[in-house]
Amino acid sequence: MKNISTVHDCYGCGVCATVCAHKAINIGLNSEGFYEPSVPDLSACTDCGLCREVCAYLHDELSQQNPVIGSYAVWSRDSRVRRKCSSGGVGFELGKLLLSKGYKVCGVRYNAELSRAEHYVAATKEELVASIGSKYIQSYTVDGFRAIDRKQCYLVTGTPCQIDSFRRYARRFRMEDRFVFMDFFCHGVPSMWLWKKYLQEVEKTTGKVCYASWRNKTTGWHDSWSMGIGGAEEKVNWHDSYHLLIRGKKTSYASRFSRGDSFFTLFLSDTCLGRACYEHCKYKLACSAADIRIGDLWGSAYAEDEDGVSAVLTFTPKGEELLKSCDCERVAHPLEVVVEGQMESSPRKPPIRGRLLSLLRNENVPIAQAIRVYKQYRYLKLACQGLRHPGKMARKVMSKLKR
Repeated sequence: MKNISTVHDCYGCGVCATVCAHKAINIGLNSEGFYEPSVPDLSACTDCGLCREVCAYLHDELSQQNPVIGSYAVWSRDSRVRRKCSSGGVGFELGKLLLSKGYKVCGVRYNAELSRAEHYVAATKEELVASIGSKYIQSYTVDGFRAIDRKQCYLVTGTPCQIDSFRRYARRFRMEDRFVFMDFFCHGVPSMWLWKKYLQEVEKTTGKVCYASWRNKTTGWHDSWSMGIGGAEEKVNWHDSYHLLIRGKKTSYASRFSRGDSFFTLFLSDTCLGRACYEHCKYKLACSAADIRIGDLWGSAYAEDEDGVSAVLTFTPKGEELLKSCDCERVAHPLEVVVEGQMESSPRKPPIRGRLLSLLRNENVPIAQAIRVYKQYRYLKLACQGLRHPGKMARKVMSKLKR
């Protein structure tokens, strides 16, 4: 077959469904809680091969083609933007700049009704505000990508694998010059079963979650691994004025620090990421198909800064010129300073991953049980660290945890 039906455990970027003129491809959650393509009716497929042609999972060349032109520490000159965004606010400022030039922005927002992150198209600053902040779950791209008019100009943002596939799509239809591509330093995406289980837990306190913020700098940028959760009474109207939203709205918090937060405990443990995040990621550090890559500038250079600083790499002249034009302070640094603290390679798939995903998918199991299994695994791993022969007991306990 010349279609995507034989591809499983891929990036779930959704570009194959976007390019299919016959809408023969569906993107849905697989048994592990990750987006994956399927072709329910093979008779609807014409074997054109476009879905495989645009698939970054099947092709490697774009992730390796762009050398780094510039590496910078960047932050918005508007303190309100900097305070609202997850790091320095450069992504929002680039979006504002391109909107003023007649572009639209295809970014990511949280859909409270469907409890998911999703791509959408913003045509105004007011609509762009919904994209502010990190979303540490896999985004559903299909509706947003299909809303893109091939004859107009766009800034498209997303994970490195999403951007790689979308650039292939743009190149295939000779519209690459009308797009700016921006990705970010990606940790990997956790199973949606983790997010759904987390919501099940916090909604006992908040009621229906209508607002979610994965990063909040209330306690400072370096201590910002906190979940901002808003119930029904705090639902955000993203069509309110831009200036009101930038000033911010009061939200309630399910927890303040990641060390006490069940979502971040499992996400940062790398125990429930997508298979492709372990086995097939080609995008760490400076490997990218984008024009610009952004993220947090961790490391020693800005260890005392609590307002937030963006790490930015530019890969194309287009990206470099746009960065120079946006309303941001920009300080050039060597590449090793800008990427300090970012993941250099993909994590190893842990032996308890299958067990954790099974627990998270089970609606009758509280998230605390999955946390206990992870902590037992971590304790055993630390206890056996450095030992050539962990011993019969360690193997027995590990086997039990895997089940």
